[in-house]
Order: sequence, then structure tokens, then C-alpha cells
Amino acid sequence: MADTARPEQGKKRAREPSRSPSRSRSRSPPRQRKRPGAASRLTAAEREAARQRQLQREKEEEEKAQRVAASRGVHDVVKQHYNLVPQRGREWRVTDSKIKGLRSFNNWVKSSTIQKFIGDERHIKVLDIGCGKGGDLQKWQSSRKLELYVGADPADVSITQARERYEQMRKRLRRGQHIFHAEFYTKDCFGEFLGEIPIIKDVGIDPGVGPGNAVSQRWGGGGWDIVTMMFCMHYAFESEEKARGMLRNVAGALRKGGRFIGCIPNSDVLSAKVIEHHKAQGTGVGNTNGIADEEDDRPAFASDDDEDDWDPEKSLDDPKPQEGEPEKPKDEKQKAKEAQEDGEVEEEGFEWGNSIYRVKFPGKTPPDGTFRPPFGWKYFYFLQEAVEEVPEYVVPWEAFRALAEDYNLELQYRKPFREVWDEQKDDPELGPLSEKMGVRDRVTGKLMVSEEELDAADFYHTFCFYKV
Repeated sequence: MADTARPEQGKKRAREPSRSPSRSRSRSPPRQRKRPGAASRLTAAEREAARQRQLQREKEEEEKAQRVAASRGVHDVVKQHYNLVPQRGREWRVTDSKIKGLRSFNNWVKSSTIQKFIGDERHIKVLDIGCGKGGDLQKWQSSRKLELYVGADPADVSITQARERYEQMRKRLRRGQHIFHAEFYTKDCFGEFLGEIPIIKDVGIDPGVGPGNAVSQRWGGGGWDIVTMMFCMHYAFESEEKARGMLRNVAGALRKGGRFIGCIPNSDVLSAKVIEHHKAQGTGVGNTNGIADEEDDRPAFASDDDEDDWDPEKSLDDPKPQEGEPEKPKDEKQKAKEAQEDGEVEEEGFEWGNSIYRVKFPGKTPPDGTFRPPFGWKYFYFLQEAVEEVPEYVVPWEAFRALAEDYNLELQYRKPFREVWDEQKDDPELGPLSEKMGVRDRVTGKLMVSEEELDAADFYHTFCFYKV
């Protein structure tokens, strides 16, 4: 086998063409070989330039990420949060939940508001803006007065779960038992017009409501009996545009005499906490030793422009220094005030709460507790098992009430949650319901809600406006 292979290999070599050395000169001189490690030797200037280029690339990447995050907006952040909140079921809520007392108490307050304003009418049509996972469906079913329910929410996963909850309710019905017709839609209820949803348009929604449309205010109106917004309206106060978009949808959908009900954080609580914080920091309004956060609107004096900056308003306490007399040393508060006026110091945020909930303002707040302009006052809210520190916005109550009047919505009712309990706990229907829901013990009558849970509930109030 070895002898027969050799001639064949020789033939292959014989067929290869002979190679002759190239006689043409290279167009570029041969590269000079560098000594080992010479390629990595850079001057200090070159290293600094490379470092600056890297820093610039990192800065551009960070700015790009910030632009992407900003483009999402609060709407997308909130939507993502509620899409990720797990649906645990009723059994878990009444047995394993660490805030089952608060959940029961809040649900009872919502039931109280619904019962109070649903009235004696039948075949009611309800539009639930921000319906979430459909947690209030059973409350409406218990009234036995609904004909139609439409839920809308920006979180698509929540809408899917609400639809599934409704179908489960239908399956549990006993023979002959009636349930209202329900439909669910994924929709930005503040940034988009709800009249784009076919069934809402069919029942009736007036696109012309609001200031400047006298004809619509006199004759217009939708076909809905109740519009409800439970624990979500505060997201609309990110901007005036969103707040007006929300009211356009609410007022446009309601018929004359229709009711707008809901639950939101109480701006009175937020204002009180802000004032308390500024007093503790020595920066509250009326504190002469504090740091002024607002422009002084007192009349100017001619001597205010003196080169030595002597203020005649302070002359009694701090006389103008005589020629050649050394100035008094400034105390720490005076230094802090001047730093604040020069823009050198920014107010730090603050927070409060307990082991169940937490509210945090990230930056500057008004010393007098008056939020003006009434839009864009962001804070972060955390509630155990429910809300993972998402951004919310203050709804300054009187500003909201005045804005609602522009849309022919007249306030009928407003109460903090604790006052609702005091008012309705002995109602012939709501009293037994509180026992059934686990708010109060059936035997002893004792409230089954901890002090921390009641403190968390005090953050909210409920309301009702009538369409006039």
C-alpha cells in the first residue's frame, strides 16, 4: 500500500506550476517590527484623550437612557406597576394578607359610597374609569340595579384579569339569577377621549363639554348614570391637560343628574404634613427666623439699592453700622437664608408613614401647604402588598372643585374615610355588611382594623359630584 501511494503523490507535485520570485517592488515600504510591548506605549495626552472619549460615550448612553425613561412618562410607569401586581384571590386577602383589615375597611367605604349614591333607580349604566382588575364588580352586582358596566384602564394585564373575574362571576350564578352586561377596554382615560370606544359612544358621551361651550352646557350630556374613579384620579393631576382630559371624559359621559363618585388621597392631609415639616425645619410661613421660600412682595424702599445692602426694615434689630465700625458676625440661620436666596441650597424632600404605608415628597414643597399651581406636585406612595412606591400627584381639593365646576360638576359630598365609618357604621344595611366583610367583629362589635391600618386609611377621602 505504501509503494503505490508514492508515485501518485509525485504526480500531484509535478502538476503544480512553478513559482518565480516577484520582480516588482512593493508599493509601500515593509512595516518595521516593533519591540514587544511598544504598541501599548501611549503618551499621557493620548491616554487622557482616550479616557475623555470613553466618558463622553458613557454620558451619551446615560442621556439616551434618560430620554427613553422620560418618554415613558408616569402613565407608562404606573401601567407597568399595576400590570405586575399579582392577582392573589379572595382567600389570600382574608387569611394571609398583612393588611387585610385595611383592605376590608377601604372596600367597606367604597361600598358605602356606592350605596349612598346609586339611589333607587334601576337599569343603571356605570362607567368605571381606572377599573383595575375588577375589584369592585361584586359591589355593583350586590346592588342588583345595574344594566350595563364598562370598565376602562390603561393596564392591559389588569383589563384581562377584570374580564376573567367577570366571567367567573357569571359561572357562579345560580339558576335564574341576573347579572349585568359588562365590557372591558384598555384605554388611557386621561390622555384619550373615551368616545372612541364604541359602546361608550353608543350609550352617549358629549365631546363638547367644558368651559366656552354654552350650548353643550345647557343642552348637552351623555347617557351614563354613574362614573366612578376609585383610587386613581390623582394620576391625572400630573398636568392641567390631563386633569381637563379626565374631566372632559367624566362630564361628557354623565347625563344631567348623573353622579361622579370616587376615592382619592386627601390633600388636607398632605398640606398638614407639609406645614408640619416646614415648622420643624424652621422654614414655615410666619417664622421670622426661617428661610424664605417665596419672593417678598412687600414694597421696595429706595435705600434697598444702597451699595452696602443695608435693609432699613431691619434697622431696629440690626442698626446700620457706623463708618469704620466692624459688622456683626452672621449667625448660621442668616447664612442659610443668604445661601437659599443665592440658589446655593436646595430643599431636601421628606417622608412619613408607618410599617404599612409611606409617603415621600422628593423635593421642594410649599411652606404654607398651598399647592399652586395645582398641577405637577409629585410624591411617591408605598403600600405594603399593593403599591411599590409609584409616583402620584397632589389633588388640591379646592382647585379641583373649582375646575370641576367648569364642567358642570357640582359637589354634593366629601368625607374622610374615618368620618364615613362614624357616619355609616350603624346603618341597617352597611352595619351588617361591615361584619360580613370583616371590618367589625360580629359578637363583640370591636373594630378589626389596627391603628396603623386606620392611620393608612386616614390618607384618603371619598366624594360625589352631580352633573347639573
